[in-house]
Amino acid sequence: MTDPEEGEEEPRSEGDREGQAASDGATRSQPMRAFVLHPDIRTERSRRLPDLRLAEAVSLAAALPDMEIVGQEVVRLPRAQPGLLFGTGKVEELKARFKGLDVGLVLVDGPVSPVQQRNLEKEWGVKLLDRTGLILEIFADRARTREGVLQVELAALSYQRTRLVRAWTHLERQRGGLGFVGGPGETQIEADRRAIDEQVIRIRRQLDKVVKTRELHRASRRKVPFPIVALVGYTNAGKSTLFNRMTGADVLAKDMLFATLDPTMRGVTLPSGRKVILSDTVGFISDLPTQLVAAFRATLEEVLEADLILHVRDIAHPETAEQAADVAEILQSLGVKGATPQVEVWNKLDLVEGATHEQLLAQAAKSETIFALSALTGEGLPELLEAVSATFDEEKTERQLTLGFADGRRRAWLHAEGVVTGEAETEEGHRIDVRWTARQEKRFRDL
Repeated sequence: MTDPEEGEEEPRSEGDREGQAASDGATRSQPMRAFVLHPDIRTERSRRLPDLRLAEAVSLAAALPDMEIVGQEVVRLPRAQPGLLFGTGKVEELKARFKGLDVGLVLVDGPVSPVQQRNLEKEWGVKLLDRTGLILEIFADRARTREGVLQVELAALSYQRTRLVRAWTHLERQRGGLGFVGGPGETQIEADRRAIDEQVIRIRRQLDKVVKTRELHRASRRKVPFPIVALVGYTNAGKSTLFNRMTGADVLAKDMLFATLDPTMRGVTLPSGRKVILSDTVGFISDLPTQLVAAFRATLEEVLEADLILHVRDIAHPETAEQAADVAEILQSLGVKGATPQVEVWNKLDLVEGATHEQLLAQAAKSETIFALSALTGEGLPELLEAVSATFDEEKTERQLTLGFADGRRRAWLHAEGVVTGEAETEEGHRIDVRWTARQEKRFRDL
């Protein structure tokens, strides 16, 4: 008689088997050993420093579960090689390092073509992800709501469709077709593309329903006289921590890239007694994959509906100015209107010490649209809340100004204050339409 513990098990349901498999996988799985590379290509220099770009890529990799970063390197290249991205000597050198470190995954912080990915995986004997693939993996791991899951799936399918070449030679095999009429049947790669296209259509239909539901919610909110305040900013700038501090909510807030994917909205009562709706959105990042921008457009439409945008910046980050420029570009690409008032929130003031701390406070005090604070400690938050109240309480008037071409300082001030609604160049100078408060008008006249 077979011992019942060693014999055959009774038939189990599909769910039980999947649950057991997941449990077994959890007990047996080892962290994936990953190596991060940042190609610093001389012909494609960005405004970012390569070492800081590498550090951001390592942070992205660390945001994935069960990931152990065993090495990182900036690889300087005169130009990208079409077949292998790197030169053959560098490929061999890295192959030896990966073997010695027992690397199972290589993350390349930049675009890698399907052919380059296939060739490098073959040379190194490892799995390879480029920057887009890595961000997609993080989004797939983090999405929680139905909408978030659908958006990530749509972005992933758009990405996969361009990379069918990496599934090796089986994609060139032909199948189907009886062969009587002559001419080839459908190739595997064509069938795979068709299958992906069908999935994309299905997901888009489901997303359309979600978008319609979201639009109904927005329409019902418009009937309630509560302004919408949207938090935007670079990923890990501290938006969710600020959101929690302002609303008393308990949204996931971690020192991690893309901790928030699904938009969250809460009501907030400001010091003046006015109620507003605060919206926490997905963080932006440089070189955000176009597939993700398109897929998350429905979510980011909350920003387009906002009556006030709070641009949260990690003021302690060495590239805070570059991050702010990336956010501004994405907001512009989304079609955020110039008339929508924006306030800069210089967050993480608790990480800045001494003279720099005082300098930032003094600099912020000179502007009505900049507030330096720490969402973690609450320093500076009352002033921000007062300003948000004032934004909706103060009456605004519209004016048309004409500034001479030499009057660049006052023109720059108007743009910095976010009061410009339109601008045209004339023979006399710049004709500028503004919408401002009485206080802003007085400060402009005093310049």
